[in-house]
Amino acid sequence: MTSSYLDEPLSINIFPDLMHEEDLTPDCGVEIDSICDEIHSAVKGWGSDKARLIAALGSTTPEDRLKVALRYKDLHQTDLKSVMKKEVSGDFGTAMKYLSLSPVEAECAMIKDACKGIGSHQLVLYSILCGRSNKDMQLLKKVYYKMYTKDLTSVLRSELGGDLWKLISACLQAAEEPFDPDFHTMEKAREDADEIWKKGQGRFFGTDETKIFKVIVLSPPKYLKMVNDAYADKYGYTLIKAMEKELGGNAEKAAIFTIKMRFKPYEAIAETIKLACAGMGTDELLLTCCIIRYQDLMAHVNFAHEELFGKSVHDRIRSECGGNYKQLLLALMHKVCPEDA
Repeated sequence: MTSSYLDEPLSINIFPDLMHEEDLTPDCGVEIDSICDEIHSAVKGWGSDKARLIAALGSTTPEDRLKVALRYKDLHQTDLKSVMKKEVSGDFGTAMKYLSLSPVEAECAMIKDACKGIGSHQLVLYSILCGRSNKDMQLLKKVYYKMYTKDLTSVLRSELGGDLWKLISACLQAAEEPFDPDFHTMEKAREDADEIWKKGQGRFFGTDETKIFKVIVLSPPKYLKMVNDAYADKYGYTLIKAMEKELGGNAEKAAIFTIKMRFKPYEAIAETIKLACAGMGTDELLLTCCIIRYQDLMAHVNFAHEELFGKSVHDRIRSECGGNYKQLLLALMHKVCPEDA
């Protein structure tokens, strides 16, 4: 059930395990070579065969794409990203660009795109940066610098401000504590719940967000649930409701997303997909990032989405998207979460 809490000692990793091994020569096999050759054939001559590109890259998993990005250059002496940039455009082209990269490089490119122009796409930024495991965050910062020779923390500091920056700066530290039953006790949970109240609702003037964010960012999922339960028992509502009372705008959304990624990650992701499709028009960048980044989790996310909203992620894509872009997102979904015949 989506209402159940994630009973894991630490936050989930989004990147495939192979990504953390940082093996530049993984065993690719004939299937990866076949995908690379199919892409190469699809872009030969004038124009490109979009259906063949969708069939090739839409049939991949995040781990496959790590291998394809490395192997394509070996086989065809050019970066796959450069090929996609030349051959496809629009929302479809943006998605194909991300699929042409390894999962961590794709997230770095998403962050860079979210920071383009005047202002930043804060929904994309917090959905990538909040609620991450220590391992994922450390690798993300390392690869961002390698790709763009810029420190990710400095880049985001120039893009963000206020409460949202305070939250994301805490997330960037990659300092979630390991669960220790001798340290993370119910007594400590009650103390932290009281501290959150004192720095928020119980404060005579203003809110001390730094302390609140420290608890929700550094706490392992199992302990954060204990704090949440202690807070609800004493003050009558959950930490999520407390964030709604204390914060506003994207800082509120980001704080709630961070909490939910600690113990209700599939629900948090499902709600972000719904957010990308809310109101007038679709937020294609946010939707693209969600479907690609969370592909490995989509069987769980789709179940949560159906429970929350009464429709599948597949049906949401059909109602919000069109053309090759729709077909690509559906292909990615079907790879890991096929619909009933």
